[in-house]
Amino acid sequence: MTRRRSAAALALALIVAGCAPDSGKGAGGPPAATVGGNARIAVPRPGPPGEWPMPGGDYSNSRYSELADITAANATKLQVAWAMSTGVLRGHEGQPLVIDNTMYLVTPFPNVAYAVDLATPGQPLKWRFRPENAQAAAGRACCDVVNRGAAYADGTIFYNLLDGHTVAVDAKTGEQKWRTRMGDVSLGETITMAPIVVKGKVIVGSSGGEMGVRGWLGALDVKTGKVLWRAYNVGPDKDMLIDSSFRPFYAHDKGANLGVTSWVGDSWKRGGGVSWGWVSYDPALNLVYYGTSNPGPWNEGMRPGDNKWTCAILARDADTGALKWVFQVTPHDMWDYDGVNENILVDLEVNGAARKALVHFDRNGFAYTIDRATGEVLVAEPFVHVNWARGIDMKTGRPILNPDKLTGEGKLVKEICPSLEGGKNQQPAAFSPQTGLFYVPTVNLCMDFKVRPVSYIPGTPYIGADAPERLGAGGFGGEFIAWDASNGKKLWGIKEPFPLWSGVLVTAGGVAFYGTLDGWFKAVDARTGAPLWKFKVGSGVVGNPITYRGPDGKQYVAVYAGIGGDMGLLIAGDVAANLPYDVRERGTTLPDLAKWTSWGGELFVFAIP
Repeated sequence: MTRRRSAAALALALIVAGCAPDSGKGAGGPPAATVGGNARIAVPRPGPPGEWPMPGGDYSNSRYSELADITAANATKLQVAWAMSTGVLRGHEGQPLVIDNTMYLVTPFPNVAYAVDLATPGQPLKWRFRPENAQAAAGRACCDVVNRGAAYADGTIFYNLLDGHTVAVDAKTGEQKWRTRMGDVSLGETITMAPIVVKGKVIVGSSGGEMGVRGWLGALDVKTGKVLWRAYNVGPDKDMLIDSSFRPFYAHDKGANLGVTSWVGDSWKRGGGVSWGWVSYDPALNLVYYGTSNPGPWNEGMRPGDNKWTCAILARDADTGALKWVFQVTPHDMWDYDGVNENILVDLEVNGAARKALVHFDRNGFAYTIDRATGEVLVAEPFVHVNWARGIDMKTGRPILNPDKLTGEGKLVKEICPSLEGGKNQQPAAFSPQTGLFYVPTVNLCMDFKVRPVSYIPGTPYIGADAPERLGAGGFGGEFIAWDASNGKKLWGIKEPFPLWSGVLVTAGGVAFYGTLDGWFKAVDARTGAPLWKFKVGSGVVGNPITYRGPDGKQYVAVYAGIGGDMGLLIAGDVAANLPYDVRERGTTLPDLAKWTSWGGELFVFAIP
């Protein structure tokens, strides 16, 4: 799921809460070509640089392209080259793929897939695939019916359906090769994440953290769809595929069956910890990396303990699924700070030493630079304003909690920053080896928090809290920032009126691209943050831009327009214009957003004529 408020929490009253913003230089800061030393992407892009073969562009999730035809000098000339309606409304998260002059798209529910012929004028469809997809899934999904994209390998497109299935589709014909049920929608399990393919295995994770499910990550055979392994994220060691090779870095993470003993009673069976975000892979270490969501329920008093391994970053053996190390970013989470955000794999210098690193911008507002071989935290600094914690204890990796922001029954805790939307949600950052910088779409929201009792009923919301939100201090909704992960510092930032819910693309041409909720698609100078170009795409952008080289030799940039996800469905004012009334109540955190945008479903492609 995205941010996840389920049906019982959709009618939250949103009231005023303020907090001070993070300070930093505005757009137009100094050049940053040498920031981060000789930083490089850990796993180079497979195949030609003009293709986009996997969700993050490469196994490192860098979202960097070597294409350099579009530059800071000529980006002002960008124009719409062509566009295409997807035929579906709701939140268009994710990104297309481009392989061999064919573009592959996947829509929100009902998860229609398209293959577009880029080599023929007019970009006709090669095929359209409409899968069987249970309508009940749309009612179970907590935070819109999004899909974060497909993966490609061996002539096959792989993607997940909202109702808990994974499908394999022939990339040439659009014929279904296999279909495997991975989740039980009757229990509230859905799947919204983008899979990746590693060594003949399709890696898939679950959604449904607000429904009292138990999260997992699984691997399916690319040829048959057979489940090769499934590892739970909470529970006994045998279910989590923990054996003698498990080597967590910190002492408090060592011990038998911590996925049970860090919970009270059998509450781990309803403990959440789903893996609905992004997956990275390091072939040299043969490890897949991913994060887990909040524990269930939000009412922390019902689950004393660290609640391992929710809100954590996990490293698993790609062949067997065995857990090699884990780092719990937010132990005993009481603010809905999922740890599912992307992990970007880079090699960089930290404190004068070359490190194989993983960089993670967490919902909790801290940016972590972690040794990806061991799980040791090397750098941990706030990238937005944070007041729930006073910092990170570098000896233990644990947050130093602010006692004034601890939640519990019988009290209303005000002005917690960031809100449960996080300093950044699932919208992925990007990394440029040219500048050594990470480009991060951030959110400036704070919240009040009040817990309440809740009972578990299978397939229904299991939350137990209300969390009204509003803009943080400064009156802006989000900021596009450049971050130095070697030192944990912001170099520059561009404030935006609304929270940023778009992913980022950065290129060898020195240009960074991102979109806004009010429907602007923008290009900025990757070194200075200077604005270069923008275009109004109509509907808000919650997807992730990509770039590719067309059959005519030109560089193109593509992005979805279609507001939705948690930000468009629940936080914004009423941006749905297709119904006389909407059955779901809207929030009022962003009441002005409906002046600027409405639901949509469009692919826009840009180029320099």
